[in-house]
Amino acid sequence: MAHMHDIGGTAPNIGIAGFRKDQAAGRDEILFNELHGERHIEKAHKHDFFIIILFDRAAGVHTIDSIAYPLGNHEVHVLFPGQIHKWDIEPGTIGYQLMVERPFFEQFAPYFRFSFTNYQNHPVIRLTGRAFELLLYEFNAIRNELKGSDSLVHLINARAAVIAAIVSREAEHTFAEFKVYQSNPRLAKFNMLIDECFKEQKFVAFYADKLHISANYLNILCKKQLKISATQLIHQRVCIEAKRLLQGTDFSIKEIAFELGFADHAYFSNFFKSQTGMTPTAFRKK
Repeated sequence: MAHMHDIGGTAPNIGIAGFRKDQAAGRDEILFNELHGERHIEKAHKHDFFIIILFDRAAGVHTIDSIAYPLGNHEVHVLFPGQIHKWDIEPGTIGYQLMVERPFFEQFAPYFRFSFTNYQNHPVIRLTGRAFELLLYEFNAIRNELKGSDSLVHLINARAAVIAAIVSREAEHTFAEFKVYQSNPRLAKFNMLIDECFKEQKFVAFYADKLHISANYLNILCKKQLKISATQLIHQRVCIEAKRLLQGTDFSIKEIAFELGFADHAYFSNFFKSQTGMTPTAFRKK
């Protein structure tokens, strides 16, 4: 997973400590909140911890990385550290929220079977009735465990792993691209390598070499399975990060270009415009 530097800016980065007073239950590594009724976050912000929200009944809008998702019943919303969000939740909404510190999250993260990029591109997952019941059971069990004076971190970790596994299974039903990665370990590995190296490495040859295949074959694989070229897949990832930095920090365009591994900001601006149709400055103003 690409670690962001801690950078201040237009989207403040909020730590877990600020939420302790509202918690229904918690310990140092993890806390549990209930969402009942109306809630508003006017100003987009990001967290340095992992959040997973289980909505039972829900109406309103949850904006994640500048995309507005209408809220619906029986949904899971997954937010990784560094993602930017705000919301307008309407009266009558019922939800359950787990906030997890990064070191604790990393223990059960492997149970999210797909690349984090996949979840970041699809943070909202619709649930079958059965999956909702299973998740609700685990959320309640974590809350009850946290309420005990002798809560067991291993037990909570195991339940969090079950939650991650159920969410991954549901995601697989929902997203066609997940199925592709599932049946193509090479593409899944390519996607994870992009996550790790996209700031330094933007050429297909580097990734093909790591995967022990030719660049040409990697390209054919991407076009056949994902309907885009290998280069486009890399560029998409760079673009997601660029948007996040433009919206969520007060880095200058030049600093963002440098952070993303571009030699100069003109080159970065041209790249961004070719991807999005607008300049970085225009995107930031929007």
